Amino acid sequence: MKTLLKNGNIIDGTGAAAFVGDVLLDGDKIVSVGKSLEKPAGAKVVDCTGLCVAPGFIDAHSHNDFFVGKSEYFAPFVRQGITTQITGNCGFSVFGIDKNSPHTEHVGGGLFKTEKPSGFTDFLKNTKGKLHLNVAPLIGHGTTRIATSGMESKPLSPTQIDEMLLHVDEAMKNGALGGSLGLMYQPGLFSKKDELVAFAKKIKEYDGILTVHPRACSKVAPGYPLFSRKPHIEIALNEVAQIAKESGVRTQYSHLIHVGKATWKYCDRILKKFNELKAQGIDIGYDVYAYSFGTTILTVFLPAWYLSLPKKKKDKQITKSKIGTIINITKLMLGFNFSDFMVAYISEEHKHYEGKTILECAKMDGISDFDMYLKLVDLSEGKGRVLVSKYNNDEIIKKLMQDENSVFMTDAWLEETGFQNAATFQCFPQFLVTARDNNMQLEQIIHKMTGKTAARYQLENRGVLKSGNFADVTIFDCENLKVNVAVPESAPKGIKYVFINGELVVDNDTYNPKTVGMHVLKN
Repeated sequence: MKTLLKNGNIIDGTGAAAFVGDVLLDGDKIVSVGKSLEKPAGAKVVDCTGLCVAPGFIDAHSHNDFFVGKSEYFAPFVRQGITTQITGNCGFSVFGIDKNSPHTEHVGGGLFKTEKPSGFTDFLKNTKGKLHLNVAPLIGHGTTRIATSGMESKPLSPTQIDEMLLHVDEAMKNGALGGSLGLMYQPGLFSKKDELVAFAKKIKEYDGILTVHPRACSKVAPGYPLFSRKPHIEIALNEVAQIAKESGVRTQYSHLIHVGKATWKYCDRILKKFNELKAQGIDIGYDVYAYSFGTTILTVFLPAWYLSLPKKKKDKQITKSKIGTIINITKLMLGFNFSDFMVAYISEEHKHYEGKTILECAKMDGISDFDMYLKLVDLSEGKGRVLVSKYNNDEIIKKLMQDENSVFMTDAWLEETGFQNAATFQCFPQFLVTARDNNMQLEQIIHKMTGKTAARYQLENRGVLKSGNFADVTIFDCENLKVNVAVPESAPKGIKYVFINGELVVDNDTYNPKTVGMHVLKN
């Protein structure tokens, strides 16, 4: 089936100037791109007059490998114009463990659940015919560590590291795109340098990419001593850089954020550091999202020593006093408070907390905000979710969008229940609205969400509108594009048509889920 996209404003994904022209699709490939293309006999014509025609958007940081087969979990992303997602980030992937392991219940680290975690070859079998867009999977270090030692906080022995790397070999040999570290989440936060470098070297061996959720994203964080000469966000970047330097792996710093007002002043310093690292020959970049808030797990703000304690020791007054002092000092130093934490989900029995800040929950229960925080951790068995604000501010977001080292992502997922994250529904259109309203060069913004991301992750024949590439195409009305962050679950207005491998899945704003022709993109 041939389709001619006629008279659109062609933004080809390379960063080159837009032009009015046509794109001819035949099956799952792009046949030609140019001006005044002839309509082949029997071809369907889509009138794109006044619309922008771009490559399908590529989400550089996703966790949707945990939701394969469920169209409702992919619908919000496809309706944003996203045609490919890089999955398995932050150390969490659904593969990287033996399906008969006694530790499978821990896969996902409390943020995600999966019924049948297994190896990569099983993942390929289980996803066949069940994908709703293209998926490019990473193997999560956290999953392989769980496979080896569960949620144990002890450092891995050399023998255990070798055992862990067998799972990495299985995935990379069979086409995984790379690997990921989650240094702020259990069990990744327990890992020592030798283990992390060994994992990174194994990814490098297969010419994969390593994505890293750093140990700190703020001036102070639980991952490092409270008082230090350098802000923790810089120490964390140095740790990532050291892993990259010692392993030689192509490295992507995940979701560059500056949590808390006191951290915002370090933005220019951190961006300068990225350029210095690249000048030293370290292949490093980062990804960003369009909002100043994001979803995370409640326990992410607790130090490793506290999380590794048994419940009896956690409940001791001396322990509570110590952790309370640390958290209060941290809040003070960050310009951050429990009013910046909105409860997204605790449990089905405690839905009355959803949509309220921890401070509001504390007032409702008549206890201190600190006691409320620990109560929510306990009620959720450490698996509660919060939506945290002050991740960045609007000026930082605009700066990061235009910085040469950034690409774009959502880092969001549809929750089965609880308060939703607007990025799940509106993130990429929000990038476009921000660009439009601030007179940013649209060609460069599209490049970051298409061609540049495809090149960064080595996705062959994707991200650029040119002959021979796969027919991933997003067509949108830039002038009339609208988002509504006040209603997180609302779909954007103006994403008119989306083709994935030539399949029309959004037709004049209407989503028609399809699984035929969707691919796992392999290394």
